[in-house]
Amino acid sequence: MNGRPDAVLFACNLNSVRSPMAEALMKLTYGRTIYVDSCGVEPKPELDPFVVEVIDELGGDLSHHKPKSFDQLNDGSFDVIITLTPEAHHHALDRARGKAVEVAYWPTHDPTTASDSREQILEVYRQTRDHLLRLILQRFGDPLSLGG
Repeated sequence: MNGRPDAVLFACNLNSVRSPMAEALMKLTYGRTIYVDSCGVEPKPELDPFVVEVIDELGGDLSHHKPKSFDQLNDGSFDVIITLTPEAHHHALDRARGKAVEVAYWPTHDPTTASDSREQILEVYRQTRDHLLRLILQRFGDPLSLGG
């Protein structure tokens, strides 16, 4: 599929770090022109606070995000599912079988493995954020305006 789809789903393992980060970046970049959601294979109950912080640095807001599973999605009709972990990719391929949906795998480092000082941890989260933003722009084209 080329161009901009109508609906995109980002999926990872826990829906507390990478997929909500990608969802927020997509919303910041393309506003409401594309429906965007995220989920995890086995979601954690809470969003990672470092994700909230690095998205806030760009003007994004994840305060309303509640981690959810594939089964908890409000809408299962997506044009593109972008998976960020091998587990999510296999799960998405199973769910997409027989449907007209593109499933793409974007291997993305898990920043939760970072340790050391708070600032060093934040830097690893920023690297993951910036990696995802580069991939989003490469796949979906120039932003409408940062902040939608």
